[in-house]
Amino acid sequence: MALKKTPVKGTMDMLPGDMRLREHVIGMIKESYSRYGFMEIETPVMEHIENLTSKQGGDNEKLIFKIMKRGADLMRALEKEDGELADSGLRYDLTLPLARYYSNNKDVLPSPFKALQIGNVWRADKPQKGRFRQFTQCDIDILGDSTNLAEIELIGATSDMLRTIFSEAGISEFTVHLNDRRFLIAAAKNAGFAEEAIEGILITLDKYDKIGLSGIREELLSNGESEETVDKYLELYTDLENVTIESFTKNISAEYLGEKEINELKEILACAGSMAGDGVKIKFDPTLVRGMGYYTGPIFEVTLDDYNFSVAGGGRYDKMIGRFTGQDTPATGFSIGFERIITILKDTLPEGYKLKGDNVAILIGKKVPLDKKVEIINEAKEQRLTGKTVLIQPMQKNMGHQIEMLEKEGYTEFKKIFE
Repeated sequence: MALKKTPVKGTMDMLPGDMRLREHVIGMIKESYSRYGFMEIETPVMEHIENLTSKQGGDNEKLIFKIMKRGADLMRALEKEDGELADSGLRYDLTLPLARYYSNNKDVLPSPFKALQIGNVWRADKPQKGRFRQFTQCDIDILGDSTNLAEIELIGATSDMLRTIFSEAGISEFTVHLNDRRFLIAAAKNAGFAEEAIEGILITLDKYDKIGLSGIREELLSNGESEETVDKYLELYTDLENVTIESFTKNISAEYLGEKEINELKEILACAGSMAGDGVKIKFDPTLVRGMGYYTGPIFEVTLDDYNFSVAGGGRYDKMIGRFTGQDTPATGFSIGFERIITILKDTLPEGYKLKGDNVAILIGKKVPLDKKVEIINEAKEQRLTGKTVLIQPMQKNMGHQIEMLEKEGYTEFKKIFE
């Protein structure tokens, strides 16, 4: 059987320029978030299958790469008609592993705990442009803080970090969309939808960008909802251009949405807007849903005007850790679309990300004697001690092409030693 030189479908080989860009961005992320007190952690790439299939991961639970049991455990599972053949799987995101991590280590962690995670995740998805089976995620989370200071910090820190990264791509403006799952549920109840229908209503609302209000109305009616209920519901969404928290919530009964929740979101909008700085627009967006069912409060998403996808998103999920410990723990997080950010930067850096600084390439000819080689190696050693990047290579026949390739990598100074 012939060996295949291409990577498995849905995965990528990383060229040196790709890795330099990725490491550069990771460095900026770590430096930016560390200034806000976030601490880096790491969780295993494998998780217990019970955790991964606990109905907290939405559609991602359909995309798990499962890992089969081994040895006698596998044989026993095969003998059972309904035996589960897998006992673990590759993580599909970083939030569920964080919840397990915190539950296991909370006694030795500070409270509130500000966590930063960067790592690969895997989803058995259908590969296509911009959609991979293995990709990098970057998350920040604040655990143990029930106040809206957590959301304000997350939005402020992420806005600061994204502004730093996007400045290299010439992008100076982006929008943070803000909503609250409690607003979404209250709006649906206020219109008269049954409790068991609300999740489906939100799934339809989440398609607003694709099908508009008319498409939402048509889909809700086709799902058997009454015309009166649907029209009352969509009245809340008729003036999205000028919508504010006040205008959206004034027609929702206090039976379904209290002043406390409304004021909390107003505070987040005001304070995060002050922290975010120039070029960052923070707006209330009542159509923002976020697909994950584990969100329990404020939710947020970041978009760029010239791109038809979000580059970050998150929200509050106060119930997840309680599934591990039996006691709910306040938690809120922001996930950065690392691969999408890399795609944007690569669009603006078509030749790849070059080495920075003064980089020296020493090309040694075939006739160079041993004592001269020792001299060159010692010289390179001294230059490296000063912080320079020094590459030593044998001189190739087509030296012009060799130098051209090295220039693309970022080498600016060349020393050619012929003999």
